[in-house]
Amino acid sequence: MKKLSLIDKAFLLKRTPLFATLDLDLLLTIADKLGLSLLEAGEPVFSIDQEANRMYLIAKGGIRILDKQKRELALLGADDFFGDESLFHDKPRGYEAVCDADTTLLTLSRTNLLSIISECPSVALGFLQVYSSPIAFRPRKQMEGEG
Repeated sequence: MKKLSLIDKAFLLKRTPLFATLDLDLLLTIADKLGLSLLEAGEPVFSIDQEANRMYLIAKGGIRILDKQKRELALLGADDFFGDESLFHDKPRGYEAVCDADTTLLTLSRTNLLSIISECPSVALGFLQVYSSPIAFRPRKQMEGEG
């Protein structure tokens, strides 16, 4: 995949529920804070109990979300995001993420995310809207490290 431009990153953000309501100027500011990871099929993104310090947005490819018994909880594709719920508490990851195909991920660190939220509280509303909807691979017990 060719290197993503700032505008490509901004349009990817616009397609995700977390950032869909934001205007282009703010999306460009957020896009400028995104990292880029290129991973091969079968490569892990993170494992269960790993420290959480970033969230991921899928630009290309696919991600399998697995529980502790290696059962598939979800298969995510382009424009999906994951790993975000662990950024708001100090608990480790409650599930594993593995590339289903060669995958291009945009990453947003906890530090950058919290900075963005403090500068633009409307970003927090996107998170609240997403978290108020049921998400199959993020049951409450897993998020809290109880499961």
